Amino acid sequence: MLGEHVELLGNLGGSVRQGGVVSPYPSARERVSDEAISRPAIDWEQRYRRTVIIGDTVATAFVVAAIGNVFGARDAANWHEKWGILAFGTELLVLGALAVSRSWAPAVLGQGAEEFRRLGRSLFAATVVLALGGIALTSRNIKLWIFVAIPAIALVTIPARYLLRLWLHKQRKEGRCLRPVLAAGSLATVRDLITRTRKFPHLGWRVDAVCTTDGPLLDGEQLDGVPVVGRLADVASHVRRDGYRVVAVTPDPHWSPDRLQRLAWNLEGSDAEMVVAPVLMEVAGPRLHVDAVLGIPLLRVSMPTFTGGRRAVKGVVDRIGATFLLVLFAPLMAFVALLVMVDSRGGAFYRQRRVGKDGREFTILKFRTMVSGADRARADLADRNEGAGLLFKLRRDPRVTRVGAVLRRYSIDELPQLLNVLTGSMSLVGPRPPLPEESAAYGPDIRRRLLVKPGLTGLWQISGRSDLSWEEAVRLDLRYVEDWSLALDTVILWKTLRAVVYGQGAY
Repeated sequence: MLGEHVELLGNLGGSVRQGGVVSPYPSARERVSDEAISRPAIDWEQRYRRTVIIGDTVATAFVVAAIGNVFGARDAANWHEKWGILAFGTELLVLGALAVSRSWAPAVLGQGAEEFRRLGRSLFAATVVLALGGIALTSRNIKLWIFVAIPAIALVTIPARYLLRLWLHKQRKEGRCLRPVLAAGSLATVRDLITRTRKFPHLGWRVDAVCTTDGPLLDGEQLDGVPVVGRLADVASHVRRDGYRVVAVTPDPHWSPDRLQRLAWNLEGSDAEMVVAPVLMEVAGPRLHVDAVLGIPLLRVSMPTFTGGRRAVKGVVDRIGATFLLVLFAPLMAFVALLVMVDSRGGAFYRQRRVGKDGREFTILKFRTMVSGADRARADLADRNEGAGLLFKLRRDPRVTRVGAVLRRYSIDELPQLLNVLTGSMSLVGPRPPLPEESAAYGPDIRRRLLVKPGLTGLWQISGRSDLSWEEAVRLDLRYVEDWSLALDTVILWKTLRAVVYGQGAY
């Protein structure tokens, strides 16, 4: 997931500057001459931030006013004393919490789960303060604002933020609203960064220039269409002159701790954010922390959580969500079952053994999408396998029925797995459940996929499904196992809807 890679880089960028070491050199702000060009903050960033702030303010004011008018009208005589003060106080609390938690920071707006995580924390903090204030003031009306007003504010602000994000991503796909990046590192790692930023423009990075160990060997030298402007030692001078917004430091033997620190000092006073790619391990999300110990910035990686309170919450959410979805889709599932039996001879459901948490086998349920006896015909098709790694896949599998092709394209065949979620053998979100023969061929590293329950959907589902290579599918599953969080589950569930609607990578 490039989104987590680039988001991780952004989250770590500030830590290089905040290592707790006092620089013995004058700051860049003191050194930059009047001739140096320092590009101001990009206009679109400020406009987008202002739009988000205005949107949150208007949404909060609208909800507060609506609740006040509806319920306060019953007690118009005491509006100012009871309702007016509570309405004004609630709005101030929510907006204040958003500001304190840095929910409007440009670094988190428009990408990743952190934006919505901070929004949720802000509303929760406002709820706690409001409840404590209501208890202190012995207000009888405080419950309305706690249990109605703030949830209503969340129901308005979260979709509004998401719509703004969709607009921003559309602009970025058209080449606008991008941060100019100066990439500095080895040719291989910089090339990889250029490829990833072009593949995922919604992340907001555009590599405009490159610095390498040797710099340009010829005038006008380019790396994948991006000009090579200098050597690694020249990064700061190019930033001050050309005003790049991000300096992406990728792995290269040149980058010693001393040189990275000097680069951070030299960038002080510019508008550039320095981000450094950690190369020792591929970990992101809530497990990654930056601590200053004895004046040394250290990257601390907490242990992954496979048990405990958060896992218990996940189990409760799984069962509640599965129950709700089964009730919601019951008419559709009955109709699909009828279509399957009418289209070809056989039952409506297909049962198959899969491997779940800790290697325990269970029976998975799906709508039947192939002709009866399809398993026996698999050996005859082995030489036509198009699947990656241990997977067996055919884009045009002759065993798939007409109805089955439609069910597979939109993942409708997987709806019966909600029963597996309800009974506890699967989760709503998790790694793909492997076949026993696949699991038997796993090495020790891939076997870590079995440390958690398999999921109805997961990172593989929203990242291309059958179009993914075996290595990429494994990497995504391991990333989920290591970096799981409730916020990540929420994002995956939301993005699954879009992947299903467009039928991305399904066959």
